[in-house]
Amino acid sequence: MEEYSRFVDWDKMDVSAQSQDTKELTCTDFHELKQLARQGYWAKNHSLRAKVYHKLISNIPCRTVTPDANVYRDIVVKIIGKRSSSSLPLPEFVDNSLIPTYCLNAEGVGAVRKIILCIANQFPDISFCPALPSVTALLLHYSKDEAECFEQVCRILACNDPSKRLIDQTFLAFESSCMTFGDLVNKYCQAAHKLMVAVSEDVLEVYSDWQRWLFGELPMAYIARVFDVFLVEGYKVLYRVALALLKFFHKVRAGQPMESDSVQQDIRAFVRDIAKSVTPERLLEKAFAIRLFSRKEIQLLQMANEKALQHKGITVKQKRQNVHLAVHAENFKSEIVSVKEMRDIWSWIPERFALCQPLLLFTTLEHGCSLSRFYSHSEGHEPTLLLIKTTAKEVCGAYLSTDWSERRRGGNKLSFFGTGECFVFRLQPEVERYEWVIIKHPELASAGSETENHAQPASSSLSSSSIPSDRLSPFLAARHFNLPSKTASMFMAGSSECIIVGGGDGQALYLDADLNHGRTSHCNTFNNQPLCSENFQISILEVWGFRDTMNG
Repeated sequence: MEEYSRFVDWDKMDVSAQSQDTKELTCTDFHELKQLARQGYWAKNHSLRAKVYHKLISNIPCRTVTPDANVYRDIVVKIIGKRSSSSLPLPEFVDNSLIPTYCLNAEGVGAVRKIILCIANQFPDISFCPALPSVTALLLHYSKDEAECFEQVCRILACNDPSKRLIDQTFLAFESSCMTFGDLVNKYCQAAHKLMVAVSEDVLEVYSDWQRWLFGELPMAYIARVFDVFLVEGYKVLYRVALALLKFFHKVRAGQPMESDSVQQDIRAFVRDIAKSVTPERLLEKAFAIRLFSRKEIQLLQMANEKALQHKGITVKQKRQNVHLAVHAENFKSEIVSVKEMRDIWSWIPERFALCQPLLLFTTLEHGCSLSRFYSHSEGHEPTLLLIKTTAKEVCGAYLSTDWSERRRGGNKLSFFGTGECFVFRLQPEVERYEWVIIKHPELASAGSETENHAQPASSSLSSSSIPSDRLSPFLAARHFNLPSKTASMFMAGSSECIIVGGGDGQALYLDADLNHGRTSHCNTFNNQPLCSENFQISILEVWGFRDTMNG
């Protein structure tokens, strides 16, 4: 253990949890290695963990020219000179991130600054990397000297395997990861998301902290266990653990008043003191119990978010209020929903579209109750938001991911289309969102084969390669939401006679051609309340598009 003790303050380390057994790791099979990492096989032996980290990082595929320990020895004196390590300024790309000291001694804390400055010298293309101080400090605990730590961090940064994402190094990558995390929270942590919407003005501002929870606030024993698995399984692990942290925060703090004026500060404090609530093992257990999208599907979602940011010219850090726009009260007027209700809806939609402002496309008060005018005003916009107010004062609606012009693919027949990001919701008499849609059209029950024929081609047309370059269409196809293949693309449908929108939990909404009447379908096997009355009269109907505020 002594060879990896130079920078460690053993008074801070939990030595009682350390085993002195001499273990070796000879496993090379990925699945076996993954299980060992999750089980904490090397977590209680400092020396073994150091050797495993070295082995795993040495196997990372890197650029042909990647700085190594010898490079560090050559440049450190030129870069640092005679300056005191404690006074060395950190590069701007760490975004004022504090260096977590974890269990480092004074020499170790100074060494982290020296290593980061040398990395900045060797990686001029890094423009935004707030996780770097934490990663460097953590690896220094398991390094023989500064040069070895420098080499290991460099290999992580220089990874050139496109399928193995490790650390964000640009603002675009970081910001899109925050948006992706927000999308995942919206799907997998709905109770926590509802709390965030209630107590914060900008939920994405809260979710932009997700990497800080891991690389900054988590105590040493926890981040080391996360890093064990991260080096084996990659970036997806970080999403899992951050989701688990949010779930535990909601469980512990639900119903309690916030301890500060900022939920961001409350979450940070909770993560710092997480030992009071959850063990590292329980945190990982919770994280891996979440049935998350596959790695490839998360990459597709990340790509969609990056595309949305690039489309708006957001590639470098800006003041957040110019990036993440809530619904502007002064520019918004609806006869159906209030500004607050529209902001609640905005918190449910995919993050890449939450960057936009609502734009009224169609309203029965101005354009009349005509389905053809509904289509003519809605077509060419993707996505759209449908809002309905009934004569009984009920308010419901739907988020529709796909352009209504897609309905023409079926000719004169009722054709189904859309993606798994569609959902229906109710605002009055109480708020409820129904996720991941499957339409069951009673009139087509006897024509199942015909329905399937419509479903299959639409599903196959949703690959990313078919997405028009000038749109921000969702990358995620129906199959990403674990839906039956026969009904995979049956999310929304339109013809000259009616409109149908399906909702999760058995909900579906049917609107007649005159846009005066509608009805709902509700599966009784679920406990959810129906979307609205089974048969209803429409008082007002509005369709909203998404206006790009940065590019006109």
